[in-house]
Amino acid sequence: MILPRGQELLLPASPWFIAASLLLGLLLNMLLNMGLLGNAAYMPDCLSLVLVFWCIHQPRRVGIGWCFLFGLATDVHQAALLGQHALSFSVMGFLAFLLHRRMQWFTRSSQAPQVLPIFILGTLIDLLVRYVVGRDLPGWGIVFAPVLEAALWIPVSFVLLLPQRRAPDPDVHRPI
Repeated sequence: MILPRGQELLLPASPWFIAASLLLGLLLNMLLNMGLLGNAAYMPDCLSLVLVFWCIHQPRRVGIGWCFLFGLATDVHQAALLGQHALSFSVMGFLAFLLHRRMQWFTRSSQAPQVLPIFILGTLIDLLVRYVVGRDLPGWGIVFAPVLEAALWIPVSFVLLLPQRRAPDPDVHRPI
C-alpha cells in the first residue's frame, strides 16, 4: 500500500497497550460520572472515543464485540437500562469499522469532523433509548458532548499512536 505524502509507517499496536487504553477509558468514564462533575450531560464519553479510535486503527483487534462488552460494563456502572450503552457503542463501532480504510488517508485534524457524526449518532441512540423507556432526559448540555468528543479526537489519537511511531533510524543499511 502506498502511504500518503508525509504519513509515517507505524509499528503494530501492542495488545497490552490497546487493553490498557480501553480500561483507562472505562475508568475515566467512571471517575467522571462519580467525581466532582457528577454525571454532567456535557461531559464527553471517553470510552466511546477510545473504542472508536481502536475500531478505526485496529479493526481486527477491537471490533463490535468489544464495543458491546464495554457498553454492558458502562450500563452496569451507570445503572442504565441493560443494553443502552451496548447498543450505542456497537453502532459506533460498526460505523467506525465501515470508515476505517477511508480514515487512514486523512490527517488527525481532518478526521475529527468525520467522526463527529458517529458520536452524534451514539448520543442520539442513548437519548432515544432513554425516551422510549421513560427515563429522565438530560438537559441541553448533551449537545456539547459529541462536539467535545470530536475535539478530543486530535489529542487522543496523538497520544494513542505514540507507542507505534518509529524512531528515526540513522542507520544507512536499514532505511525502513
